[in-house]
Amino acid sequence: MKASVIGTGSALPKTVVKNDDFKQWVDTDDEWIYSHTGIKERRIAKDETLISLAADAAKKALADAGVSGEEIDLIIAATFTPDCFTPTLACMLQNEVGATCPAFDLNAACSGFIYALDVGYRYIKSGAAKKVLIVAADMLSRVTNFSDRGTCVLFGDGAGAAVLSAQGEGNIIYSKTEAESDTKFSLRIPGLYSRFPLNESLPKEESVVSMDGNEIYMNAVRTMTRDIKKALSESGLTISDIDYIVPHQANSRIIDAVAIKLKMLKEKFFMNMPKYGNTSAASVAIALDELSKSGMLRKGTHVALCAFGGGFTSGCAILEWAK
Repeated sequence: MKASVIGTGSALPKTVVKNDDFKQWVDTDDEWIYSHTGIKERRIAKDETLISLAADAAKKALADAGVSGEEIDLIIAATFTPDCFTPTLACMLQNEVGATCPAFDLNAACSGFIYALDVGYRYIKSGAAKKVLIVAADMLSRVTNFSDRGTCVLFGDGAGAAVLSAQGEGNIIYSKTEAESDTKFSLRIPGLYSRFPLNESLPKEESVVSMDGNEIYMNAVRTMTRDIKKALSESGLTISDIDYIVPHQANSRIIDAVAIKLKMLKEKFFMNMPKYGNTSAASVAIALDELSKSGMLRKGTHVALCAFGGGFTSGCAILEWAK
């Protein structure tokens, strides 16, 4: 049984934060940020909630697919910055889109969208579902330390979504996820600590992002290059068969290095990080929606998705476009 992406959607907060705006918090400027990251601006939630962004993206994806909420057999939401721990984002989305199906969240950090796509793909391939709604949404501003110049300039908020179907004209040719334990905690956000009186000696760390940039860079380049090569080998395709690569929008230097290692033109890598920065799980989903809406894709176009995230998680999928 085939599975294909038949609709996409995305949603971003209204508030734009430009590079020079960070001068009020840290010693930096537009030239330094852009030269080190490729980012010019990002969207930060002010009045929006995660569910409002996720629901907006989901409804756009359903409309794009021509599918109603009642037709959805499964909802998967990828996030690590939910509005609340329970009910889950997926269960809240169920009500927003008018679905009556099973729904659950998963957390694979920046690889979240590809993890969700992979799970939905396997549900369809097994015959357990015919239409799956996947939504990836994160508000990194909730966990950003705005006094840390090395991390605060990287992140933005946003949501992206896709509808997978067994009846689509396209095909998910390949989908695979990976994980290698990050024993050094190179990218870390502390969890919640117990309030039980007997555990008062536990450290009360602030739940903000801390990151070893060099370690993340080296592992991201190595892993994304490896995953794309593996995807091509196992799918029987070659680099020349791939029309576009939609990578996780973390840092332009990472993508430059991956392109060099793959001996692939950088122009084939679709990037929107100058506008949105790193939106974590939503990153690939937002970029895929923009690529779809750009008119650059045609029926039969081959699009590779790849991501790397904290953990270290990673994933790669190859889509044969349906429209």
